[in-house]
Amino acid sequence: MQESRPYTSPQSDDEAVVLDDSGCTLVLHNDDVHTFDYVIKALSDICRISAAQAEQCAILVHCHGKCNVKHGSYETLLPMHTALLDKQLTSEIVQI
Repeated sequence: MQESRPYTSPQSDDEAVVLDDSGCTLVLHNDDVHTFDYVIKALSDICRISAAQAEQCAILVHCHGKCNVKHGSYETLLPMHTALLDKQLTSEIVQI
């Protein structure tokens, strides 16, 4: 069994934020490249949310620049984050 390690996200050369598994959020950021249909399908497939929820997220991302897509542990969200990045969508995992 692999040991669970906290994620460290560099903020600058001399500071870092450590995310533990107590609670994290997967955040999707807006871009001017992908269509609504592309984002909705990616969110539905990768994050296992309904098409209606994915559509609401896509609208929020478009209007507000970002949207909290999913909450959970870092370990649970990491594969979703990676898959979104593989689809050239911009996402991040933040501690809540």
